[in-house]
Amino acid sequence: MKFKEKQIQFSSVPAPEPETQLIPVPLNDQTMKQRYDKVLNEMRNQGFSSIVIYEDLEHGSNFEYLTGFLTRFEEALLILNDNGSVYYVLGNENLKLAKHARLKGEVIHCPQFSLPNQPMFEGKSMEKLINPDLFNTEKKVGLVGWKLFTGKINTNQLFDLPHYIVETIKKHVDDNKLENATSIFIGDSGVRTINNSNEIAHYEFGSSLASAQMLKTLELVDMDVTEMELGNSLNAYGQRNSVVTIAAAGQRFEQANLYPTDKLVSLGDTLSLTVGYKGGLQSRSAFIARNKSDLPENQQDYLTRIVFPYFKAVASWLETVHIGMKGKEVYDLIEKVLPKEKYGWHLNPGHYVADEEWMASPIYPNSEVVLKSGMMLQVDIIPSVKGMAGTSAEGSVVLANEKLQQNIRKSYPELWTRIENRRSYVTQVLGIELNKDILLMGNATPYLRPYLLDEKNAVNIK
Repeated sequence: MKFKEKQIQFSSVPAPEPETQLIPVPLNDQTMKQRYDKVLNEMRNQGFSSIVIYEDLEHGSNFEYLTGFLTRFEEALLILNDNGSVYYVLGNENLKLAKHARLKGEVIHCPQFSLPNQPMFEGKSMEKLINPDLFNTEKKVGLVGWKLFTGKINTNQLFDLPHYIVETIKKHVDDNKLENATSIFIGDSGVRTINNSNEIAHYEFGSSLASAQMLKTLELVDMDVTEMELGNSLNAYGQRNSVVTIAAAGQRFEQANLYPTDKLVSLGDTLSLTVGYKGGLQSRSAFIARNKSDLPENQQDYLTRIVFPYFKAVASWLETVHIGMKGKEVYDLIEKVLPKEKYGWHLNPGHYVADEEWMASPIYPNSEVVLKSGMMLQVDIIPSVKGMAGTSAEGSVVLANEKLQQNIRKSYPELWTRIENRRSYVTQVLGIELNKDILLMGNATPYLRPYLLDEKNAVNIK
């Protein structure tokens, strides 16, 4: 049966069964060695003899990809040379972490990276600490930040590292040899876009945790709870969030506030819930309502005008996206099913996810990027129609060919059981014919209750 013949409906649907005993899976030594080899090979392929990887707490994923840690308070640099030499440039509070790093290298203490007014024992200038001996300038020297400056203008010499660091490096490296090298990690052929079975198991913990907390929080929604109680339910086990946790009832961003408050949710309010961890995010946007009669008068057609078209787009994504498909084909699919001009979405309808919530995206107009096995993607479509509330059932998936699926099944049987149970729920209960290449990274995707006080009914396909 072709998708266009299917009927989206709102009817009695059981919620996904809770997933318990979720346990973190560490990255093994073999994976960390593969990561380093991939970076070194791509660095050489792109003609770099040295790369300098910048890190701070909010922009550390490319650094963490190789080192296994973030520097928490401070900035840091990781310098790789094509001869295999590795240098860490660290502030005061991260010298102790160097001995635990997954990639061994020589440590340079740079107290200028430390917090304000901390001791600067060395008494050396940055120019003397970050000196010519750290770089191989035979070929290009790449600076790795966290952004891809894509567009029609050539931006390979636009850097998103702090000015004082760039200027220090320029004292030792000619301007014409410096280039933005972030594409090594997150570009269209970036090494971080493909994951092995160990990496998938590692990231699945965070993604499944986001699902578990979202489902738990949906059951907590009532008219006597506060945003803070909902936000507390979304967060779990002291894990670091990949985005700000959202629990916002009614009008969002009042007085520029982003965080949950002591505001009680009220009947007829909209409610936005978002929680993300390494590997994936879950987001829901719906009404605090029991049924249609609780909706504002001007939004009585909320289901048919917003929710059903959105769910059809998500279902189309999950049924159609496959290995070998081009990014532009995914973009065109969503444009066809949920026209941008009518439904107001403007970001990429899907993107890579890893340590950060949005790493980059292969899905954009005219994208020739071919989707490959091992890509982890967030199904992220955001309708925005003037005068109407939004809706969301965002979550993450991974593309996996038969070989990768066999590796997961063999190495992580408990994970594979969860994956099979998720597929069964989505196909048999929600009626979505999930593509064989897609593995769900959490069990909340794409469970959607537009009326949050109605626990029995959800959107599905007849």
